[in-house]
Amino acid sequence: MKYTVTMEIALPRERVVQLLADPEHMPKWLRGLVLHEPVSGVHGQVGTRSRVVMQTGQQEFEGTETITRREPVDLHGIASEVVVHYEREIVGKGMWSAARERFTETGPETTLWVSENEYRFSGLLMRLVGLLMPGAFRKQSLQHMQDFKAFAEHGTDVREAKG
Repeated sequence: MKYTVTMEIALPRERVVQLLADPEHMPKWLRGLVLHEPVSGVHGQVGTRSRVVMQTGQQEFEGTETITRREPVDLHGIASEVVVHYEREIVGKGMWSAARERFTETGPETTLWVSENEYRFSGLLMRLVGLLMPGAFRKQSLQHMQDFKAFAEHGTDVREAKG
């Protein structure tokens, strides 16, 4: 299963990628995050493997995230014509996924975020979920992007949200 979601954020691209790369901010915008801890490497750097635990309702998901691409490595002083790439793979029980994020400067104070997502399922239950509810994965990706946008633009913290 593959899909792409996009979002425009009313902040300079350099600020957007710096906020996204900072692990201290993850709980503020990544709804359902229980744990995100590097097992090897340095958070956000290529090759880093992290243990990730997410909670959605009564369902808990645990997997291993590996950063597969981050260009440029230095997120300061990025030339306006450079497209920032941040890619990762997550492996969990019955599932493999890849997220390929691209950040393009669309103006001095605006950033276009394009997120290409791919999922592969190996277990029978996960295959059924993928077949019966493909829209749920896209909806969740879009929710994470909207939550990040609200955090980046307005300081909104998902932990303080009602409902």
